[in-house]
Amino acid sequence: MLVVISPAKRLDWAERDMATTEPAFRDDAIRLARTARNLTLGDLQKLMDISPDLARLNRDRFRDFSGAPDAEATRPAALAFAGDTYQGLEAASLERDELGWAQDHLRILSGLYGLLRPLDAIQPYRLEMGSRLKTRRGGSLYDYWRDDLSKALNEQAEAVGTGILVNCASQEYFGAVARKTLKLRVITPVFMEDKGGTPRIVSFFAKKARGAMARFIVQKRLTDPSGLTDFDSGGYAYATDLSEPDRPVFLRPYTA
Repeated sequence: MLVVISPAKRLDWAERDMATTEPAFRDDAIRLARTARNLTLGDLQKLMDISPDLARLNRDRFRDFSGAPDAEATRPAALAFAGDTYQGLEAASLERDELGWAQDHLRILSGLYGLLRPLDAIQPYRLEMGSRLKTRRGGSLYDYWRDDLSKALNEQAEAVGTGILVNCASQEYFGAVARKTLKLRVITPVFMEDKGGTPRIVSFFAKKARGAMARFIVQKRLTDPSGLTDFDSGGYAYATDLSEPDRPVFLRPYTA
């Protein structure tokens, strides 16, 4: 199976003594960074709905973005992102052989880099997939990436001999994958909290659980989707009554 997750706005730029690989869409990232570099601070604020300070930070990041960065300017993607999903993934604690399996089976969808492997070298950035960044391909990053991501996922799935994609990404990011050209069966796990007998999705918990599910798949080397139902990290359990074949639901008691 392949599994996809979203990136994170927050970064962890701690030094990592680890060999990195080159992103498949490196040239696209360079082009997009150059486009964003030409925006004013006001434009960046509006584009990403961020504060003036964050706009200045990201203007500087785009200004400094290099087509040939040295090792000190990059970090491996799965260890550089530090949001809720990555608290669940805990990539830094994976064994070397687990990271090797993840390199072949785990992908990170990215507004700037398109599709990343865990050890792909990234430079610091912030550019959400939902951003309406105008390029020659259209008025948004969805227009920019079009069929590229689905075609790449098809190729990478074929390379590891699978026809199954486990979607642990957010709607914002998975929405950039063109379903009409994606040849894979998509399974989307759902994580819910049971509050007084009423199951509901709580965003913070769901994000962390999606990362934990990706870790579970990596550590178990899952190839059969039936193995997903054994997921029990964080107190979740497979909820048969709430689940559908390609939408397994995992439920746990709600704790504030």
